[in-house]
Amino acid sequence: MLSIFTSQAAMSSTTAMNKANSGLNVAMQRLGTGKRINSAADDAAGLQIATRLQAQSNGMNVAQGNISKATALLQTAEGAFDEMTNIMYRMKDLATQAADDTNNANDRESLQAEFTELNAELNNIMSNTSYGSDKLLSASGGKLASGMQFQIGAGTDEILKVDVSSNLSGISGHLGTLASSSISGSASGANEVLQRVNDALDSVGAMRSALGANINRLGHTAANLANMKDNTDLNIGVIRDADYATEASNMSRQQMLVQTSQSMLKQANGMKGLVMNMLG
Repeated sequence: MLSIFTSQAAMSSTTAMNKANSGLNVAMQRLGTGKRINSAADDAAGLQIATRLQAQSNGMNVAQGNISKATALLQTAEGAFDEMTNIMYRMKDLATQAADDTNNANDRESLQAEFTELNAELNNIMSNTSYGSDKLLSASGGKLASGMQFQIGAGTDEILKVDVSSNLSGISGHLGTLASSSISGSASGANEVLQRVNDALDSVGAMRSALGANINRLGHTAANLANMKDNTDLNIGVIRDADYATEASNMSRQQMLVQTSQSMLKQANGMKGLVMNMLG
């Protein structure tokens, strides 16, 4: 039917043009933003999943920083105990030398002077070793004087608890014993001090072992967390990111459809001129 009020061809062309124009806008938006999902209307379920994964990825990124700081803190403490071990080696040498009766009183006094200064440095390390502005090894208020908790992941259960307070207390006790020890009196007295130094060395060694085990664990935790984050980010990209090849192809196709529908609409509108020709 030929009519000036209703034109099926014009309506079909208009509908096709609007649909193609809408598809063109979507393709251009995705190409412009680089994202397949720019609003919940694009993919409601996908947006929810991507949002949850993004929150997890962000949390893991923060946790990676936490692990680095925790490792640095424990390494600072372990480094301090490493130096204390070196000092105790020298103190053991002095006690071993003083325990021999080839030394006279003046010799032992000289050995005692160095022994005293080394013992003072042990206490200085325990009192003043810090991470940032916080004391680490002080028996009263130091961070390691009580249990510590490190957040090593994005989940509530992903924590590492480190409690070396008993080790620290033991070391403090041994240092107190050494502080009251003297190698200047006699060979037998120096021999007793030798055993005290050995006990202190064993205590520091146990602490270093505990710290080292946790440092190694944090290294493996960091590697696993990096792997988890990489794969989480990859999954986010699969869900959210635009496929440029696909979207570029869609844009070209929609542009052609817009142009052809416009052409057909022009042809459909031209059919109304036939009515005027019939009346002329």
